Amino acid sequence: MTEETPGFEEKPDVPSGATPDDAEPKAAASSEETAAPAGDANETAGLVAQLDQSRKALDERTADLQRLQAEFQNYRRRVERDRIAVKEIAVANLLTELLPVLDDIGRAREHGELVGGFKSVAESLETVAAKMGLQQFGKEGEPFDPTIHEALMHSYAPDVTETTCVAILQPGYRIGERTIRPARVAVAEPQPGAQPVKADEQQGEAAAEDSATKDNGGPEEG
Repeated sequence: MTEETPGFEEKPDVPSGATPDDAEPKAAASSEETAAPAGDANETAGLVAQLDQSRKALDERTADLQRLQAEFQNYRRRVERDRIAVKEIAVANLLTELLPVLDDIGRAREHGELVGGFKSVAESLETVAAKMGLQQFGKEGEPFDPTIHEALMHSYAPDVTETTCVAILQPGYRIGERTIRPARVAVAEPQPGAQPVKADEQQGEAAAEDSATKDNGGPEEG
């Protein structure tokens, strides 16, 4: 049996060159190293959450900006459309006021009175009106169209197959596709009870007449 020496206590092994007090800082450092990774993970998770919030806010602001840009483009198109419409209305109103003058010029031309300085002024006025988009329409022989013609006189004729403009009493005028005054015309309708001859029937009758002429007295080829 080993006898213990009275008055001495056993002490933990201490590395050579180190004092017992050095063991305590090493234990504290080990605890700090264990806690450090957990703190870094929490900080990283917080940064990721902030980044997600920033991205979400950026997406929302981007969507707001795109919506504002689309609304601005629509506004610009409306303004441009309204500006063009106002311009067209103003031009149409001006040219409508000039139509009686153009009618007088047309009547003077028909009667041979468009001569001298008056002729030069009249032609200049017509040129300016044409540059502003004014177009004259209405011709004899064209089918009657109630959307652009106004019938002031009505009659029947055996040589028409549909309601036809037979006289232009006052020409019509338009600007682009917009009619500012219909053509005022005299119209003729097919004679009641008349049976219009179709073109193919007329050609067949003409061919039959030619054949009969040749058989009865036409020249023979020798």
